[in-house]
Amino acid sequence: MANKDEKIIAYCGLCCLDCHGYQQKIPDLARDLRKELRQSKYKKFAAFLSQNSFGKAFKNYDKCYEVLGSMVRFRCHKGCKNGGGPPFCKIRKCCQKKGIEGCWECEVCEKCEKLDYLKPVHDEGHIKNLRRLKKKGTKEFLKGKRDW
Repeated sequence: MANKDEKIIAYCGLCCLDCHGYQQKIPDLARDLRKELRQSKYKKFAAFLSQNSFGKAFKNYDKCYEVLGSMVRFRCHKGCKNGGGPPFCKIRKCCQKKGIEGCWECEVCEKCEKLDYLKPVHDEGHIKNLRRLKKKGTKEFLKGKRDW
């Protein structure tokens, strides 16, 4: 790619700028919440509340704290095309093998089963982005509306 900024467009058509792992707001908030929970000794409070009928949900406090820890670790500093993202990504490997910048350059992109991996989280967002990329190009895509 001619423009290094365009490297934030993943092979699948998603844009790293729109990803919570790349933005790092959610990991930072989760980190801050864990810190506050530790400082306020909320675990003891949750244990106390869990003994009452109105506080049954607090029995899951340790699990909640663990999930927050996983959220803290879900960060991506690089983006897909700079070595970030899941290392097992079949979409990235396919594009690299074909020598293309992204699925939008592929003839069968909208029917490709590899893209089904993204549907549970992104619905059709990546497909809409691929159409935009194909029609407008990467520079205009980055300036305009994007789906996540």
